[in-house]
Amino acid sequence: MENQNPNRMPEKGRGPIPPIPPNRLGRSLMAWVVILGLGLLLFTFLSDTLEDRREISSNEFWTYVESGQVSGKLVIKENRIEGELAPKTPGLPAAQSRKFYVVYNWQAAKDFDERLQKALQASADKTSLYDGKPVKVHYETGSWWGPALMQLVVLAGVFLLIWFLVFRRMGAGGGGAGFLGSFGRSRHRLANKEQSKVTFQDVAGIDEAKEEVTEIIEFLKNPRKFTRLGGRIPRGVLLVGEPGCGKTLLAKAIAGEAEVPFFSISGSDFVEMFVGVGASRVRDLFKQAKDSSPCIIFLDEIDAVGRKRGMGFNGGGHDEREQTLNAILVEMDGFDSSDQVIVIAATNRMDVLDPALTRPGRFDRQINVPLPDLKGRVQILRIYADKVKCGPDVDLNRLARGTPMFSGADLAALVNEAAIAATMAEKEYVEQADMEEARDKVRWGRARKSRVIDEKEKEITAWHEAGHALVQHHSEDADPLHKVSIIPRGEMGGATFSLPEKDRYLYTRRYCKATLQVVLGGRVAEELFSGDISSGAASDIAHATALARRMVLDWGMSDKLGFVRYSADDHRPMFPDLGAKEYSDRTAEVIDAEVRALIDEAYHATRTQLETHRQELQRLAAALLKYETLSADDVRRICEGETLDKPTVNDLLEREHAKAAPADAPPAPATKPVAEPG
Repeated sequence: MENQNPNRMPEKGRGPIPPIPPNRLGRSLMAWVVILGLGLLLFTFLSDTLEDRREISSNEFWTYVESGQVSGKLVIKENRIEGELAPKTPGLPAAQSRKFYVVYNWQAAKDFDERLQKALQASADKTSLYDGKPVKVHYETGSWWGPALMQLVVLAGVFLLIWFLVFRRMGAGGGGAGFLGSFGRSRHRLANKEQSKVTFQDVAGIDEAKEEVTEIIEFLKNPRKFTRLGGRIPRGVLLVGEPGCGKTLLAKAIAGEAEVPFFSISGSDFVEMFVGVGASRVRDLFKQAKDSSPCIIFLDEIDAVGRKRGMGFNGGGHDEREQTLNAILVEMDGFDSSDQVIVIAATNRMDVLDPALTRPGRFDRQINVPLPDLKGRVQILRIYADKVKCGPDVDLNRLARGTPMFSGADLAALVNEAAIAATMAEKEYVEQADMEEARDKVRWGRARKSRVIDEKEKEITAWHEAGHALVQHHSEDADPLHKVSIIPRGEMGGATFSLPEKDRYLYTRRYCKATLQVVLGGRVAEELFSGDISSGAASDIAHATALARRMVLDWGMSDKLGFVRYSADDHRPMFPDLGAKEYSDRTAEVIDAEVRALIDEAYHATRTQLETHRQELQRLAAALLKYETLSADDVRRICEGETLDKPTVNDLLEREHAKAAPADAPPAPATKPVAEPG
């Protein structure tokens, strides 16, 4: 039966007329009242400051009165006397104000009135000498209600200011919940079916995950099909995968295919500094979703509130995150099959989720969203490449081969960076060179071509990268060589890039040993030919050590240790016993010896190989100093003794200078070509 919901958005062309928006006249009037009240209050406090009136001493005051230099009205207040001097008062500068005041407690003086009257009578005839007016004395006595009214006005102004600037904005949209009503309201983002433009055509590389969610789309479109046989659709679907694999995109595509509203919220949006706010937002979110059913609730980064309970620092149920998790569990248990609300959550930390969250009846279906394989990367690159202008030389299959372990987000960034680079170079379209440069930039950082390098360091880098490239070129079990460069990129002084022929899901012992030899090729080449070793092999040492330890601890590739796993458990509690080990001290010595043996074996094999191909290594290092970047085909030709016929770095610089130089400038002197040894 179709859910008749009065709060649902009407479809285009039919449905009830939406309600008239509320009248905002009252709010506007209140805003103007607050503004005028604050203005009057500010004017009252600043009136004395704005008035140009100078202060005089009591002796000066009596001198002015007795000499007849006071003119007009003389106001005597409780602790203050205000008046005005005559225009022709001697000693008064023209730019100085004639208004004055004197701080005087006249009530404490017993003869003040008598002295003032005598002085005014004696000086009445002198006032005209200074063009003054006859003096009129006016007493202003204070009352109790004046200060009280002023304090009341101040308090009212402060309260209205706080209400207008803080509580009114927080309470906007809070209905009848009062000033703090919006704290308990859900902060989700709602996309109606008219706004859900993402479909399965925009999702590639995760075909198995798309097939698993097809039945959810069918349930949202035709729920009677499932209730006919008594089946129940899963209430919750948990998308698990590495960051950038397309979990959020897949959830949007589900909503777009099913043409239902899409409620999306992050797990961190539930938690606030106020206790109970997260649980209140959960209840509000699920209530609005039930009112808008059929729909989809998408909880992104569910591990922010779904971590295992009892692991917090307070260790109790008063943790705000745990209360939010309890509310989610209760709301998901309250679903009926007729609610037609599907909850989809996404996380990349499946190991930290609470078991109650993943049991059957809640998130009882877990869908793995893996990194795309070679075919998937080609499909993803095609989707993003269709949005930019690509040249005829762009080979997406070759680019996909050179991007193993790239996520969908990485591939999107790759195409975007290539388009930006082509735009900055004022090209008409994106070329293959732009794509490959963008790939290297996304993975290893921007090439720093302007960095000034010492010639000795540049030579050591050339030997180092030549060692990597030569070992990789002659190795049958390692990944094929793609290119080698001594141009600094990111934190690296140079780099040797491989181009895997396929995605590897299993690592054989022969492949691991060949990779160790490639990694050690740089340091061995430095020892043999540069006469010294450098710190440039730090990352190689770390990579070789990590690979050898995984071979011994995780993959059982040591004959002495056998088929046993010695690495630490990744799913330990938050506070493990840091002093405890899962093996004895003698086993630890054997592990260290086996790791060292693997690296030593690879070291000696690499040294023997480089000594055997000494001349090839020398030619390769010289070519790197000359051209700075060599492709795999260039390396093959150099190793076979051929000569490269392509412009050097100096030739390219001269061409650039020639373009920038004026037409009548003398030609630059020709540079002597660098001869390759051997």
